[in-house]
Amino acid sequence: MIVYIDKKEFNIKDNIFKVNELLSYLNINSKSIIAVSINGVYKDLDSDIGDGDKIELISAENEKAIEILRHSAAHLMAQAVKRLFSNAKLVIGPPIENGFYYDIDLDINLSEKDLPLIEKEMDNIVQSDYKIIREELPKEEAIELFGKIGETYKIELLKDINDEFVSIYRQGEFVDLCRGPHVPSTGYIKHYKLLKVAGAYLRGDSRNKMLQRIYGTAFFKKNDLTIYLNRLKEAEKRDHRKLGRQLNIFLIDEKVGAGLPIYLPKGGLLRGTLEEFEKSEHLKRGYQIVYGPTILKKELWKQSGHLENYSDSMYFTEVDGVSYGIKPMNCLNHIIIYKSDIRSYRDLPLKYFELGTVHRNEKSGVLHGLLRVRSFTQDDAHIFCREDQLTNEIHKVIDFIDYVMGVFGFSYTFTISTKPEKYIGSDEVWDISTKSLFDALDNRGLTYNVAEGDGAFYGPKIDVTLTDALGRKWQCATIQCDLNLPDRFDLKYIGKEGKEHRPVMIHRVILGSLDRFIGILIEHFAGLIPFWLAPVQIIILTIADRHISYARELADRLMEDGFRIELDIRNEKIGYKIRQAVDQKIPHIIIVGDKEIENRSISVRIPKGVQINDLKLQEYKDNVEFLRREKKLDFWR
Repeated sequence: MIVYIDKKEFNIKDNIFKVNELLSYLNINSKSIIAVSINGVYKDLDSDIGDGDKIELISAENEKAIEILRHSAAHLMAQAVKRLFSNAKLVIGPPIENGFYYDIDLDINLSEKDLPLIEKEMDNIVQSDYKIIREELPKEEAIELFGKIGETYKIELLKDINDEFVSIYRQGEFVDLCRGPHVPSTGYIKHYKLLKVAGAYLRGDSRNKMLQRIYGTAFFKKNDLTIYLNRLKEAEKRDHRKLGRQLNIFLIDEKVGAGLPIYLPKGGLLRGTLEEFEKSEHLKRGYQIVYGPTILKKELWKQSGHLENYSDSMYFTEVDGVSYGIKPMNCLNHIIIYKSDIRSYRDLPLKYFELGTVHRNEKSGVLHGLLRVRSFTQDDAHIFCREDQLTNEIHKVIDFIDYVMGVFGFSYTFTISTKPEKYIGSDEVWDISTKSLFDALDNRGLTYNVAEGDGAFYGPKIDVTLTDALGRKWQCATIQCDLNLPDRFDLKYIGKEGKEHRPVMIHRVILGSLDRFIGILIEHFAGLIPFWLAPVQIIILTIADRHISYARELADRLMEDGFRIELDIRNEKIGYKIRQAVDQKIPHIIIVGDKEIENRSISVRIPKGVQINDLKLQEYKDNVEFLRREKKLDFWR
């Protein structure tokens, strides 16, 4: 609900009154409203409002409400911890996607066995229904306040704040440094669950002290919490790190280094098949395949702006006394390729595609299997085009994304990310680039969100977020419009009239990081990868030794047609071999016995325990060829 404040209508005295007074005036139950937006800024319900203000009342149905609730739940948990462990020192406790956490310095190691105890104390605080009160005070007074209660980490945070005044929040005996907003009282926080305890380095830096991070989640409705907890149980079963080892896809070995995945033979087959699919689809759309080196001279990274704006995420090395940057992205190689020849307007658009391996200096605290690594391969491409071609090329990339997401069965949404705090180039150039992205989506009638300040330092972008089988969101594809790097590297083409012009550069990925996408696929399909993509598509099992010859014949004929086959001729019971094949998530299990030899036929077991008997080899080959050719998500035609 949005209200515009009119001084005469609301009989405002001294030009200011409280949000709570507005609710009373409008006869709105204050329990149904948890916070308010005043002229676009989210605040608490006891905030002042005045003549001319635009007020949006935030109920539980508002998308911002759940974030506010979870932020308040983090404070609730911290208060409970302080009651139980008086020497606990608090660091930060933000809301995050699907929940919240609080980093705590404590001289005893917490475990998940301690979480019910903390929850019980949280229940007591909820029952007390303490009012959550915001106060503003000079920064020096805040430093003195937190010094008295021994919260040294809060003092460190305060020293990093440049504002003269800061805000704190109180609930009962508890006080915390926070910008807010929060729900009106602890009684609003009814449905929550603490999930796990993990280690977390201070400020995410492994050189700093290890803290204890308690994760939790909270919802407005009990049923929503139940659904989420059930999803977590399913997600645990699908964890790609566990399945990755079980299915012999990949490993990460500390002897090699954190965040540096190694693909095992089956993982190599999976990744190789994905890469061949990518190459084929790019060639169909006029992209040219290129490759560039992993290290480039530091001067290039300085010229591009990476050294100034991105160096914290880069690795550097030295060769023959010359400094090099290990590439965190592939764009500079493609720029150099473009500059290697004179370009005409007739040549454009030029589309360079590279499955390029990059390295980024991710903090150890955020590394997570294949989903967050330090070495990964991107399906990276850069399109150099004329300004009059820009919108059409963006449309083509959107069509490409739509096709690929359809192949894997993902729904997706768009977000436009705008100019960040640190950026290169003029505001005018950014305005042109940003408008081109808005126009491209608007012209197609597509809906999208806007993430202010989340663009790359060299240009705004369209981020594509897919939704997996458990309803989780993953940002994968990206389209970035860049007028800055072409200018910095003096890129040119000769126009129709013979004059030099500056091309526009589109940075784009479709799947993004192949490593991350493989991790998403494993969890989305619970390890049962679609037939066309599965590293092993068919396993042939023999019941007895006399069936080995026919099994080998079938394997040879299927491998001749390019299918990925395993042959299990061990002297083991067939039930045992079937269970092992099922555990390995192999889509098709062919069983060879006396009947199959006699009839020169095939019996195949497909997922969900479906058995198909008495197939002729050609009939079977036609079926699986259809699954492979059409890239079907089903396991039978």
